[in-house]
Amino acid sequence: MPARRRYFAGGITMGYTTSGIRNIALVGQAGAGKTSLVETLLLQAGATRSRGSLARGTTVSDFDPQEKRLQHSLDSTICSFDCNGTHINLIDTPGYPDFLGRTLSVLEAVEAVAVVVSAAGGVDTFTERVMEFARERGLCRLIIVNKIDSRDAHCTEVLQQLRESFGNECLPLNLPAGGGDGVVDCFFQPHGRAADFSSVEAAHTQIIDQVVELDEQLMALYLEQGEEISPEQLHDPFEQALREGHLVPVCFASAESGAGVPELLQVFERLMPNPTEGNPPPFLKGTGENAERVSVSPDATRHVIAHVFKVSIDPYVGKLGVLRVHQGTIRPGSQLFVGDARKPIKIAHLFRLLGKDTSEITAAVPGDICAIAKVDELHLDAVLHDSHDEDQYHLKPVAYPPPMLGMAIEPERRGDEQRLADTLHKLTAEDPCVRIEHHAAVNETVLYGMGEFHLRVLLERMGERYGVHVKTHPPSIPYRETITRPADGHCRHKKQTGGAGQFGEVFLRVEALGRGTGFEFVDDVVGGAIPGQYIPAGEGRAPGSDRRCARRLSHPGRARHRLRR
Repeated sequence: MPARRRYFAGGITMGYTTSGIRNIALVGQAGAGKTSLVETLLLQAGATRSRGSLARGTTVSDFDPQEKRLQHSLDSTICSFDCNGTHINLIDTPGYPDFLGRTLSVLEAVEAVAVVVSAAGGVDTFTERVMEFARERGLCRLIIVNKIDSRDAHCTEVLQQLRESFGNECLPLNLPAGGGDGVVDCFFQPHGRAADFSSVEAAHTQIIDQVVELDEQLMALYLEQGEEISPEQLHDPFEQALREGHLVPVCFASAESGAGVPELLQVFERLMPNPTEGNPPPFLKGTGENAERVSVSPDATRHVIAHVFKVSIDPYVGKLGVLRVHQGTIRPGSQLFVGDARKPIKIAHLFRLLGKDTSEITAAVPGDICAIAKVDELHLDAVLHDSHDEDQYHLKPVAYPPPMLGMAIEPERRGDEQRLADTLHKLTAEDPCVRIEHHAAVNETVLYGMGEFHLRVLLERMGERYGVHVKTHPPSIPYRETITRPADGHCRHKKQTGGAGQFGEVFLRVEALGRGTGFEFVDDVVGGAIPGQYIPAGEGRAPGSDRRCARRLSHPGRARHRLRR
């Protein structure tokens, strides 16, 4: 049975504004410890009373039965919590390459991407891919080296690997100490115990040098007068360095022991950009080549503009759309248009998410992430707005990886064809890397995914969540006959059953044309040797033939036709 979401009644009054919001997505390879890190962060912030366990299936992020059984995230999960007056929307994402589409779709909702790397595993191709995507979309990047207390940890080599892979702008904000039982700060208070490697003072100097390069006045104070610069003075140029990719901070932590987690929360609160400090979202108006960049500002008093970056369909409560508010304020009772629709939808309830738990809120300000339920018009990548002035607004499209592996499916029980169609529609609504095709030539429905594991998860979900069981087999190949060389045919028809009788004689000539040139019928009849009413019958399709590259020609003498294809 699928995990049921829990809904808590009563609206929560927000105690924060746009500047007090931090939207951060945890991304990285499978096994890097993202879900465990989320558990430790939630416990440290006081959002949960105990730390969940992957082995026991008690984590906040992985609440789906499939995720509990596999002990891996299969979908993105939003965890919203408050910490020291800051509202943090933390998104846990899958690390398997088969679910890259679900990871990329949620990055549209955040200003900062925290890439989690294992101290024992280092950088892999998935890490490189998400780092490059974040750079192209103008997202601020932070690297978290997890598992620093592991017996196989090689923090020095991993830091060097990060700098070689992503540039010298990867600089540590803290360094592991005590063999991985803690970290020493290199930015806020660079005075403490010695680090396991490198020098705290040297790391502090590197960060300051990297940041002050963007501010001439601070550089003058720092170089000419030799004055100590406080973290508060460095805040604005630090945010600018993050926006421009001039700095990629590196933090060390251990999700299991909690080492470095308080320091990581401090980095989230004090250094990660709020919605007014990140790069503006790439909104466009229009379609195709006529699309133009438009400005969207996090102003609570302007028209509402929100983007749906995640859709989940619960068999108990229906469709749940998770959206990021970019402009204006959404409240229960607001009427919003979905895309270019002329009829608005009415928002009955707004929810804040913490894993599978939802709590109702009274408003969502610019920069916030919330959810609305039971609105069938919602779909992935939809833009919600309250004025027709924002018609045709959309975010710059994401280049999702194309699904490459296909599997033909059919219902086990006759009569379940409609249920299967409805279930496939739900799967495509949730995952941008799922594609359904119907091959009419062989009368097969083919489900396409990113790989074998992706397809296996989809098939299990169809049976467990929606109760639709299918038979599978490799897709059939719709073979077609074609002509390779000229050929002639002759047929004589005689039938005498009384009366006038029937007689006919046909000579057929076929020739091949080049690939993609289409079908061609040439009438070479002269002098009315063949009555005109019979000629169209010679243009008909030959049984089992493909007319896309064929030529059929009529003969001038008898009822003789020639076909080329």
